[in-house]
This record gives sequence, C-alpha cells and structure tokens, in this order.
Amino acid sequence: MMSAKMFPALQQQEGRQDEGAAEKDGIEGTIEVSDSRDDEKDIEERRDVESIRSGQSTSSTSTRTDHERQHVQDAEPRDLESLQTITTNSPPFSIFTTKQKRFIVFMVAMAGFFSPLSANIYFPALNTLAIDFDVSSATINLTLTTYMIFQGLAPTIFGDLADMAGRRPAYLIGFAVYIGACIGIACCDSFAALLILRCLQSSGSSGTIALGSGVVADIATSAERGVWMGWATSGPMVAPALAPVLGGIFAQFLGWRWIFWFLVIAACCFVVPLALTFPETGRNVVGNGSIAPQGWNMSLLNYLQVRKARREVQPLERTVTRDSQRTAQQALAKTRKLRIPNPLNCVSVILEKDVALLLFYNSLVYCAFYDVMASAPQLLAEIYGYDALQIGLCFLPFGCGCFLAPTISGKLMDWNFRRTARNIGYVIVKGKSNDLRNFPLERVRIGVVVPMVIIGDAALLCYGWVMQVETSLAAPLVLMFIMGLTLTGAFNAMSVMVVDLHPLSPATATAANNLVRCLMGAGATAVVIYMIDAMGRGWCFTLVAGVVAVFSPILWVLEKWGPQWREARRVRVEAAKARGDRAVDVEKEASGDPSIPVDAASVVREEERQKR
Repeated sequence: MMSAKMFPALQQQEGRQDEGAAEKDGIEGTIEVSDSRDDEKDIEERRDVESIRSGQSTSSTSTRTDHERQHVQDAEPRDLESLQTITTNSPPFSIFTTKQKRFIVFMVAMAGFFSPLSANIYFPALNTLAIDFDVSSATINLTLTTYMIFQGLAPTIFGDLADMAGRRPAYLIGFAVYIGACIGIACCDSFAALLILRCLQSSGSSGTIALGSGVVADIATSAERGVWMGWATSGPMVAPALAPVLGGIFAQFLGWRWIFWFLVIAACCFVVPLALTFPETGRNVVGNGSIAPQGWNMSLLNYLQVRKARREVQPLERTVTRDSQRTAQQALAKTRKLRIPNPLNCVSVILEKDVALLLFYNSLVYCAFYDVMASAPQLLAEIYGYDALQIGLCFLPFGCGCFLAPTISGKLMDWNFRRTARNIGYVIVKGKSNDLRNFPLERVRIGVVVPMVIIGDAALLCYGWVMQVETSLAAPLVLMFIMGLTLTGAFNAMSVMVVDLHPLSPATATAANNLVRCLMGAGATAVVIYMIDAMGRGWCFTLVAGVVAVFSPILWVLEKWGPQWREARRVRVEAAKARGDRAVDVEKEASGDPSIPVDAASVVREEERQKR
C-alpha cells in the first residue's frame, strides 16, 4: 500500500482545485486525501482509471509528471460510471462462473441419466419378464412401446412447466413421480400393472432430457452451446453402456424386481443434493442469474448465499439492492403467469416448416438407433444362446460409442461454428448474446450431421447382414460401437439445432423433439420383431437403412431454405410485437440468442420505460 505522504504535490494541487473548472466539468473539483488506507487506495484506483480513460499507451502515461496527470484529471470527468462507455453496455449472457456452469451441467447430466437408465436396464430382463408374466416376446415389447409413447408425451408437459415456472420445480415434481412408479413396479404382480407403471416411470424420468437442454440454453450462448450440450447429454449417453450390464446382473442373480429397487435407491441418493444445491437457471425467473429466485425456485444453498450477501452490504445499499431485486422479480413474474401446463404448446413449434422437417428426419435416425437396441436381446439369445448377463455385456460397445458421441459431436459443432464465423468475417463476442440473423446456423450444424449419418447408416446396413449370416460376435459388436458413436452424434447435433431455432423456449422445443421421435420410435419398436420374422434380419435392417438414406435430402433442403424460413419467422414475430400482440409466446422468437433484459438493472429499466 502506497502512503499518501509520498504524493505531496498531488495533495497540494488537489487542495487548490478551481471550483469554476469543477463546475464546468460537472463534478467536484477537490479530493480530500487523508492518511487512511481507504483514501490511499482511492488515489491509486483513480490514477489507474485516469490512465485508461486518457486512451494513451502505458509507456507515455508512466512518463507523465504529477502536474501533467493533474491536468488530465481536470480536463476529463472523474465520475467512474462515465468510464463504462469504453466497454460494451450489454450485460453478460450469464453471470454463472465456469465452475458453477460445470456443476450445473454435471447435475443436469446426472438427472438425464435416469431416463435412458430406466429404459436400457430393462433390455436384458425382457426374456425373463416374458416368462414370469407368461406373455410372448412381441407382447413384452409393448412395455417398451408404451414407455416410449410417454417418453414423448411427458416432456411436453414438463417442458411447458419449466419454461413457465422454472427448471427446479419441474425437476422435483418429475423425480417424485419417478420414485413412486419405481416402487410400484418393484411390487407389481400383473402384466397390466407393469404396463401402466412403466408409463408413469417414463413420465417422471423423461422430462429430464428436455429440462437439460433448457438449462444449457439458459447458461450458454450458441457459440459455446455445442460443448456444454455435449457434456449435458453425456449422462444420458452413459446409460446405454452401464444399464444393460446392471440389468443383466440383477436379472441373473437377484431377480428382475431388484432392477427397480436399485433405481429407487439411486434416484433418492441423487434428488437430495439436487434439491439442496441445484440453482434455478430459468431466464424468466432469474434472468442471467443476477436476479434472486423466489419461493421454491430457491435452493437451500441459494438461500444461504443471498442471506450472507445481504448481511455484508451497508444498510442503505442493502435497502436499494433489495428494492431493485424485488422490482426485477415482480417484472419477470408478470411475464410468467402460472397455469396448468399445456402439452399442445409444442405443437406450434412442430408446425414451423424448418422445425418440422428437422424433427422428422431426426426421428428417423432415432428409430434406426432404437430398432437395433430393441431387437438385440432376442437376436443375441437366438444366435449365440446368451443369458441375461451375457446379453447385457454385449451392449457395452454400443454404450461406449453413445458415451463418446456427445463430446465428439459437441467439439465438432463448436469448431465448425468458429471456423464458419472466421470465414465469413462474423465476430463472436464471447459470453454475450450474438445476433445470428445473418449467420448460416443451419450449414454449421448440418455440416457435422451429414458425415455421421453416412457412416452410421452404412454400419446399420452391414449389421443386418452380419446378423443374418451369424458371424463371429466381434463383427456385430464393432458395428454396434460405430452405430452408437455416429447415429447418437448425429442425433445430438440435430437436437442442438432444434434449441438454436427456439432459444427462448428451449425446454418446449426439446419437448417437441422428444414427442416426435418417441412416438415414431414407439411404432418402430412395436413392429421390428414382426419385421425380422417376416423379412429376415438382413432385409429388415436394409429397409431401415434405406429409409434413412431416402429422406437424407431433407438436410440439403434445410441448409438451402432454412435461413430464409428462420428470418421470415423473426419478421413475423417482430411484426406481431409491433402491433402490441401480447399473446405471442416467447417461443415464437426468432433464431438467435435472446435479446430480452437479462439482469436486474435491465429489467428495472424496462419496467420503468413501460410505465412511462
């Protein structure tokens, strides 16, 4: 700390400031300098800021005398708020630090782990369940079909709830339903009860996928969304690797009921830290994170942090901050009227031309993926005579490919985004909202999808004929790894594109994605066994691969006409807003990152402007 006595000239000159000159500048012309450490720190900070404000180089500033520095201070305003003009006035997209984002995405990935875990842990036990409930393989597959139907329907409710009331309430309600359903399945004794409770189990767990996409869109801009989305979906992608092995172990040694008791224990162990520590990220509740959440949107950790922050500030500042936060909370509350979640809200998303084509093709890729998963237990038992544990182990290569896919595709998407931006001269402002109206967003995402679809579809074709001729086990396992890596990577890239097209309602957009893909996937899993019996293994998967290939030109259509459809939607929404149509939902916003006020100060200013 530098002593004030080291600057006698500065003290004398500060004491002789001319009041007329000070009035001309609109600020006080005197600075009282004392021996206290606070005053010394103020002098140092003022000199540093003046050197920046002067716009001169560091070397020229360092050679100035005290007298010259004083003239610079006299010539320019000393109000520190006026110095903010040298930086952008837009608030950061999210105030969460990188460490906080990592924790948030980790919790999102763990929450998303339960939906595919519940689906895939079930596969090795299908043959055992068919025997215990005295039904055929095709009939027991109906539990897969109904699971996938509700896997598509439930996120439409949870997505709308999350975009309306926040992410935390949707997570907590979903896990409550999920845990109750798992307990019921573990105790059920009839096939009808199993069928109904599997629907409830799917309803509780499947919303986490849509919620995860919403959370990532809350905290990450389009330029960095690929990697964060990759990490967020890594949890759901771990499940196909671990779940069949766990299911095989339980079904083989403890009985199939222990599968669901395990799910109850795992979910309870996760939901406690989720309720205590997971912060609210919904931008209609906390903005960019600078507005304190209200009610059940606040975790215990949030509450302790807010309470500590209030104790540390001065009484006057505490009152101003509290009033500002309350005004911001009330302003945001006006934009989110609580109501019964409407599952039909996602229909408006599906009816958009570009989104409809994207969801349809994405669902075809998903159907191909799930046809392999649903038929594998029966084929492995028929061809190689494997039991439940061995069948579960055979899913490991498939799961490993699924686990690697989000990370690889995420990094490729972000790399392609930066490369395209550099080629067209588009400047990416890191950590800020970026205007994507003239950015070729479709080309960036589809450029990652195309090579993955080509490789995955070729592997699917080969897989059918490998299973047809009953080769060594190594061949189908290698092909399953390739399909897990490429088809999942393509699916992940297209899912990110869905969120990019509707960034203000990401959970609703992802719910629309889940609705289409799961309904189509349910139909695919319901008929795949009949197709194999009627056509043979080779021709069945040839047909599936052929359907994907035939509809692949959809990607070219999206790349060519997608940008103008996106721009037309933006113009339509802005025109509706100009007419004062308040019924337009935020999900109708144009593509690009949200431009709504995201911090407390911006919300308060917007509220005051509307009152005037």
